[in-house]
Amino acid sequence: MLAAITLLPAILGLLKGRLAPKPGSRAALRAHAHDDEAEAPVATPEGDAHATVPAPRRRKTLGERWVGIVLKAPVVFILAVVALLGVAAVPAAQLALALPDGGSLPTEETARRAYDLVDEAFGPGRNGPLVVTVDITQTTDVLDDLDAIAGELADVPGVASVGTPIPNPTVDTAIIQVVPTTGPSDPETTALVQHIRELGPTIEREYGTPIAVTGATAVAIDVSAQLDAALLPFGLVVVGLSIVLLMMVFRSIVVPIKAALGYLLSVLASFGVVVAVFQWGWGADALGAVPGPILSFMPILLMAILFGLAMDYEVFLVSGMREAHVHGASPRQAISRGFAGAARVVTAAALIMFFVFAAFVPEGMSMIKVIALGLAVGVAFDAFLVRMTLGPAVMALFGRHAWYLPKWLDRILPNVDVEGEGLRAHLDDLAWASSRVADGDAITLDGLVGGVGELRIGPYDGHVQAGSIALVGGDAARRRMLAATVAGRLPAIEGRAQLAGRPLPTETSAVARRVSFAEFGGAAREAELPLGELLEERLRLTGRWYRTFTARRRARVWVARVHDVLAASGSATPVGWNTSLAGLPPVERAIATLGIALSERTPVVVLDSVDPLPGGDGGAAFLTAVDRIVPAGTTLVIGAADADRVIPPVLSRPVEHYRPAVLSEGVSR
Repeated sequence: MLAAITLLPAILGLLKGRLAPKPGSRAALRAHAHDDEAEAPVATPEGDAHATVPAPRRRKTLGERWVGIVLKAPVVFILAVVALLGVAAVPAAQLALALPDGGSLPTEETARRAYDLVDEAFGPGRNGPLVVTVDITQTTDVLDDLDAIAGELADVPGVASVGTPIPNPTVDTAIIQVVPTTGPSDPETTALVQHIRELGPTIEREYGTPIAVTGATAVAIDVSAQLDAALLPFGLVVVGLSIVLLMMVFRSIVVPIKAALGYLLSVLASFGVVVAVFQWGWGADALGAVPGPILSFMPILLMAILFGLAMDYEVFLVSGMREAHVHGASPRQAISRGFAGAARVVTAAALIMFFVFAAFVPEGMSMIKVIALGLAVGVAFDAFLVRMTLGPAVMALFGRHAWYLPKWLDRILPNVDVEGEGLRAHLDDLAWASSRVADGDAITLDGLVGGVGELRIGPYDGHVQAGSIALVGGDAARRRMLAATVAGRLPAIEGRAQLAGRPLPTETSAVARRVSFAEFGGAAREAELPLGELLEERLRLTGRWYRTFTARRRARVWVARVHDVLAASGSATPVGWNTSLAGLPPVERAIATLGIALSERTPVVVLDSVDPLPGGDGGAAFLTAVDRIVPAGTTLVIGAADADRVIPPVLSRPVEHYRPAVLSEGVSR
């Protein structure tokens, strides 16, 4: 997975256009298979270059012809596939699990010959004796009680013989060997183990000696029982996760349910084939297999591996259908296009996996044969019957309803965007943002709608020239909400915007890094701290980690810059490192606050206040100092109660006036 999302895109980026098929080649014709209806302009004998004739049609692929047949009678194919897989799944009802023993080996193996010799000479139970442990710490008549317990065990149906009880050297535990009348993997041996365990409470009450059943045979039986009991929970978890994940990817209810039910059909049919061959013995001789119980690990392994392959095939096929549907194709056109685009990939992938698994069936070990046959059959059933036949038929039967998802569920589920619509929209927005920057805009609004909770503002249309000063007046709450939306601090609900070439809402985090905020007065805490400490803190928090070591030096540079600008503007108030903002006059305090925001070196700075512009001259001295301290390429947005009515002095940069209510605000579109 890491290679697919890192190495593969890197290689594709290096190769670039060299991977595109040449015009007129088979690959190019196949890539434009669904443009056959388009008409190509060609020159006619009369010289009319705009006259058109139909483009030559190519030959349909096998996948296109197959899906066309399926779409003609979807109900018939649904019934046929379900009936076929249902019949194949019937033997799965008798699935019996066990760990392998010597009797499951081929007859030419020495271990199998030894197993058969023991079976013939001493009985099948001798190959898998049981060990009964007895706790004798609470009895005073050890030998008599052990003999009595051995006698009761000998009377249990299915017991061939019982060995002499053997206490351990410390006389706290004894063992009794019990030989069954049946082999280790025989169901009657499993029943015998259960019977002896049920006798345990009775023996403990009578003799005061708890007993337990162990040994290789009992352990194998317990392992098989645990794996058998885990099948249903494991299946529910796998199917449940597949439904949720596919619902997230394809924004549909029908698609994930269809995929999950199809997966269950494939799994049950695979179990049925395995039971018929390896448990019932149908065709077992041809495969060199010995009929008997199925390997305990087989169902779990088969379900897990087949789930991954089945979901791969499902995503390959349905993602193309979803993409065609999103782009406006009719239900049947979407099915045909999606199927045609992925049929070759799914067919090749399924055949590769089928032959890989099938290669282990004739010559593999007995344990491997069971797993290999189940996987080979499961891949064939799932790829060719479920995904490439049942899937398109079900999609055609539901039509447009196949892509239905309730609105409340759509809001809850994350949007994975498998069709790449988000990427396409982002690329379009990025191109639009670049064009606006080329036209000289630092900020551009295009039908932007913001809001918090139920409150909405907008839509807004407008632009701010790069390097200018924008004076924004009007209602403070609306003004600040708009500024926070444009700066990426609040989500953009509708429309789009760009700030310094980064589009909203597709690059909210990048936009947020390009805007710094400051308030004239600041918080009470900031008013009490020295200017130098405020600058150093801002630089440490907003700068790169490796620049934190130089934060104090850079803060001193900005303190000196603020002092020089104020002095050049005619201010007699000294400003230094330990100067408190609370002790500065309004203009000097506003300029110092602006210097803190400018220290982040963002292309856009927003300075806001609930009060009018500072100073008794209508903000003229303040704007003059602003013009001196703000770098030429930085765009400054100043929000204040009367900012849109201020008549600025002559400055070195353009000054624009705005009110949020004047920015083409109207009905949300």
